[in-house]
Amino acid sequence: MTDSPKAQLLDAIKMHVPFDGWTRPAFEAALADTGMDPVLARAVCPRGAVDLAIAFHQDGDAQMLDRMAQPDVAEMKIREKITFAVRTRLELVEDKELVRRGMTLFSLPQNAADGSKLVWQTCDAIWNAIGDTSDDVNWYTKRATLAGVYSSTVLYWLGDDSEGHEATWAFLDRRIENVMQIEKLKATVRKSPFLSKLMAGPNAVLSHIKAPSRLNDQGLPGHMAPKSQS
Repeated sequence: MTDSPKAQLLDAIKMHVPFDGWTRPAFEAALADTGMDPVLARAVCPRGAVDLAIAFHQDGDAQMLDRMAQPDVAEMKIREKITFAVRTRLELVEDKELVRRGMTLFSLPQNAADGSKLVWQTCDAIWNAIGDTSDDVNWYTKRATLAGVYSSTVLYWLGDDSEGHEATWAFLDRRIENVMQIEKLKATVRKSPFLSKLMAGPNAVLSHIKAPSRLNDQGLPGHMAPKSQS
């Protein structure tokens, strides 16, 4: 993140979140620490700590994408890239309590939509970085499936105290293996003369489902749009 007002507030609030959560007291403490004009702080973070929690998550996504852009990642297979992305995304977190408190925040009814959108954006960012070009129903199923893998892995990771989080990475491998089994089943259905005909009707219906336009993705929950920290 650049040294913008929001970035300054985010850096300042991190030390308070483990004790106060992503709350108004934590936001006010960050404001006091930075000495920022309250009017400016409210201009860049109208919802206070909620906006900073969102910025924290998105900053993690941006760092993950930087890691995925490394030349050695390009040589990996798709499964390896997904594993690397999810693992990297979690390893970038400097304090689990920031994520734990974030899950509490986004489990509240008024913030649940934001939380779901952030998870979807993370998964969309991963698939885009891998080079996914699907523009049909597979665009949605890939991201929905990865969202399930990512979310369950985060929950496991939060409670994992094994050395080097080895238990979490083993859990992640199992979840991805489950997904690969589903993909193998889909391939079997496509190759089967009987099953492929049986699915012809549903597939015809699904073929009309298209991914959001890449030209108009700024306001859609499916895409992680470029952003600037204000």
